[in-house]
Amino acid sequence: MLEQKRSAVLPIVLIAIGGGWLVNELQLMPQISTLIILGLIGAGIAVLAVEGLNKSSVVTAPMLIATGFAIYLKDYHAIGLKLSIPALMVLAGILMLLARSRHIAERIEPEQD
Repeated sequence: MLEQKRSAVLPIVLIAIGGGWLVNELQLMPQISTLIILGLIGAGIAVLAVEGLNKSSVVTAPMLIATGFAIYLKDYHAIGLKLSIPALMVLAGILMLLARSRHIAERIEPEQD
């Protein structure tokens, strides 16, 4: 069952990228940065949905979401990368320390047949 969940990552990514590209080409969303923001946040949510909460996803998913939020702040609220990049580095360090906790489950690798 875990292998079926894991194999859903590529189709989800393809749908997100293709859908974003299509919406951009149809000019339904005026700026590509909006698609990047939504794509990063969506990818973070997808990682949590597919993998659940484990030592890998506890770092990856929040970093994707935070990066999307940082781009949003840069594009729409003029908060520059001089603040966003150090904040993302601090967040990455905190999440890496959190991933070391024994209360966070190990990532389960699918069995090779």
